[in-house]
Amino acid sequence: MSKINIADYIENTEVEGPGKRFALWVQGCFRRCPGCCNPHYLDFVPRTIVESEQICTLIEDSKNKYGIEGVTLLGGEPMLQARGLSETAKFCREIGLSVMTFTGYTLEELSAENLPYADELLQYTDLLVDGAFDQTKIEEKRNWVGSTNQRFYFLTDFYKQGIEYDERFSHGIELRFRPDGIVQLNGFPLQSEIEQINSIHN
Repeated sequence: MSKINIADYIENTEVEGPGKRFALWVQGCFRRCPGCCNPHYLDFVPRTIVESEQICTLIEDSKNKYGIEGVTLLGGEPMLQARGLSETAKFCREIGLSVMTFTGYTLEELSAENLPYADELLQYTDLLVDGAFDQTKIEEKRNWVGSTNQRFYFLTDFYKQGIEYDERFSHGIELRFRPDGIVQLNGFPLQSEIEQINSIHN
């Protein structure tokens, strides 16, 4: 099993892809997209380094506890840790879970870059979202993506095209109040939601 540098994870979320999902953020990204919603996940620094087998155990526990239907891989940049994540994604498939992967690279760039194990991760991905976030092209219609240039690829039959427009899975955010006093926010809010959050803080 390979090691993965984990930035964070959530055992059960409903705003990082279709249905209930285990969301896993990895640390490190070469891109510096203005307006990135996870700027603290960009630096190449050690956060929580674990074996992919440990993540698989957490995911299986989440399936048994919450009945999740899949796992979403985000970052940071998942394709830079494709070896460990491909092992994780393969395990997810074996236990009947879907895999959704976000990457700041386009498929064309992935092919040109020839990143190690990227093909393996794509092999075990059901739903891929590619492309860097562009804050000048804010998305208001499709679910889960931040800008209109980002593309959905349905690499298997697990999900049908059009689910990205399904109103059951609208844009949204989740707030979690942790025991240590930290407020955790995930999801991609619409501009109106950002304004509401700002009004609370002000």
